[in-house]
Amino acid sequence: MNDDLNARIESKVKEILDRELEARVAEALKNKGDENKAAIIASKGTMDMAYPPLILASSAAAMDIETAVFFTFYGLDILHRKKNKNLKVPPLANPAMPVPMPNILGVLPGMTAMATMMMKSWMGKQNVPTIPELLEMCKEGGVRLIACQMTMDVMGVKREDLVEGIDVGGAAMFLEWASQCNLTLFI
Repeated sequence: MNDDLNARIESKVKEILDRELEARVAEALKNKGDENKAAIIASKGTMDMAYPPLILASSAAAMDIETAVFFTFYGLDILHRKKNKNLKVPPLANPAMPVPMPNILGVLPGMTAMATMMMKSWMGKQNVPTIPELLEMCKEGGVRLIACQMTMDVMGVKREDLVEGIDVGGAAMFLEWASQCNLTLFI
């Protein structure tokens, strides 16, 4: 009798837990962020790492996906009105360099300039817009560009150092946006 009673109790508990789990999953799916929105974090400020968030954001905007890019730490250089025109490609310890090169060569004077010149040449040959041009395309496409306030404070960057037409906000501001998105990327 005890085994039968225990089996029925276990069955009833499992049934209740299954219903509760189904209800939680349904609630999570309902609040999941099913809107066609994208959240991108740009955390690096080198030329080779500035292109991906801007290309993805401008492409998303062209596909009618509401998009916001949060520029934090060195990614803030992408929004800097003077620095974004002169972003560099560091060859040192960059395993993606197309020309096999020992790391020791990356420390030689002029190697960063050479790697940067190579990338600019490749991009130019393919008619890829420059970083400032991509920023303009993003703004024209309605992409929300958000500079991280904490990073600005830590690095001594003033609002007037950054390009026009952007927002300044903290992590909470961006996280509120990202929580509504069905696509999130960290670059």
